[in-house]
Amino acid sequence: MSHSELRSRESQESIVKAIEAAECDTSGEIRVHIESTCKGDPVSRAIYIFKTLKMDKTAMRNAVLIFVAYDSRKLAIVGDHGINDKVSKNFWDDIRVQMQSDFSQGLHTQGICRAVASVGASLKTLFPYRSDDINEQSNEVSFGN
Repeated sequence: MSHSELRSRESQESIVKAIEAAECDTSGEIRVHIESTCKGDPVSRAIYIFKTLKMDKTAMRNAVLIFVAYDSRKLAIVGDHGINDKVSKNFWDDIRVQMQSDFSQGLHTQGICRAVASVGASLKTLFPYRSDDINEQSNEVSFGN
């Protein structure tokens, strides 16, 4: 996975556009966080980042974080309690597997954008868009170490 590709302005713009499009159909919130390394379990790290970004503070508890540690070749998708209370434990596995497949083909930005679209489609069924919806989370990509 390419560090410079995912940090490029073009890549970030593509991801933000994917988030904006996905959130048009849902009251859910989607964020993408990218780091170079993850020494431990990516799900634990994603949960830590989720809380650090205050994603657990949305009104409906319906936020989802897509976490990517590119040098470590690790990723995770975590949702808040409002989502997890409605879905199976392995709900995000198909999206994670598709991301891994895209990444193995060198399609890093496209894989993230496809994952964002898939998360949005899933959230649409669980949390459809409401006319009084406000964007509670930034759509910008966040970066760590």
